[in-house]
Amino acid sequence: MEQTVEIKDKINLTIKEASIYSNIGETTIRKLLSATACPFLLKVGNKQLIKRNEFEKYLNSKHFI
Repeated sequence: MEQTVEIKDKINLTIKEASIYSNIGETTIRKLLSATACPFLLKVGNKQLIKRNEFEKYLNSKHFI
């Protein structure tokens, strides 16, 4: 039985989920993740996840991306 967790309840998001959650394109999110010392990047092996709370803080501190 597969369980699903809503995006708003997840601690970490995939790039696709972050794109849906923030209404920012996946390409733009990938560019943000490639920046040095990205505060919301969590690497699990080769997989890149986005720390939702840190991502929200980052977006709240910006006026444009």
